[in-house]
Amino acid sequence: MQIDWGEDEIRLTDAVSVLQGASKGAYPSGNSVLVKGAGETVIIDPSVTVVEKGGAPVAVDAVINSHGHEDHMPGNGLFTESRVHIHNDDLPAAHSLDGLLDVYGLEGQTRIDFGNEIMTEFNYMPRPDAQGFVDGDVFDLGGGVTVEAVHLPGHTRGHSGFRISGGVFFLSDIDLTGFGPYYGDAWSDLDQFEESLHTVLPEEADHYVTFHHKGIISSRDTFVERCTAFLSVIDRRHTNMLEYLVEPRSIDDMVAHRFVYRPHVETTFLESVEKRTAELHVARMIERGEASEVEPGRYQRV
Repeated sequence: MQIDWGEDEIRLTDAVSVLQGASKGAYPSGNSVLVKGAGETVIIDPSVTVVEKGGAPVAVDAVINSHGHEDHMPGNGLFTESRVHIHNDDLPAAHSLDGLLDVYGLEGQTRIDFGNEIMTEFNYMPRPDAQGFVDGDVFDLGGGVTVEAVHLPGHTRGHSGFRISGGVFFLSDIDLTGFGPYYGDAWSDLDQFEESLHTVLPEEADHYVTFHHKGIISSRDTFVERCTAFLSVIDRRHTNMLEYLVEPRSIDDMVAHRFVYRPHVETTFLESVEKRTAELHVARMIERGEASEVEPGRYQRV
């Protein structure tokens, strides 16, 4: 179904538009990208706003998911006649709800509760027909319009950005916010996220698009400044955790202290994110000789 998006469709080039989500793409929504070639049209990360509006401005031949998180896949259940593509490493998240929940690593009642949220609030529909891609794969849409996958793991194993014809780069959840990088899932990796940021920094584009918040950045200098600040959050978290470990502390102590979310924030998976983040940083501290396990399950700065 073709929907008039009005001013919420922001045209970057003749072929590329951003479909701006509610509240400038704040979670649970996001900023989807529509790419129209002479032969096919694809939508990247169709958000809950796309679902709420009932579709895109033009017919969609394929959906491309940047990675396997619930807010990037609502349109998988809307565009049922369209193909779905996602990086090979995140295919399980598109194939089934259990596969998606495995990305987070949730267990018990938290897994059940979040699974219910995904089904009811994010229009989640399993797509066992979803097809995989890898780094460097190119979607040729005809008429010289292409979308190239750029694997940027760390947020999830398969998290990817896209180099799009006409000077557009879609950063997905490298969202350049003050919150900083999110690597709090079972399928997240701190070292890989850091490496991905160094990979994307040299990218030359006329427009950089984030799925959340910042949206469209049409200045190379602004992009570099924001990406550098985004990267620095990792070191700031690490320093804060090291200072906290001046006395012996457990991972549970670190979860209760909160190094990712502010005190007023409440989400179903908050404790899981704080725990995974703390574990990754403590592992880095031990590897660097910055901290040690002074007694079973308790860590202290060296």
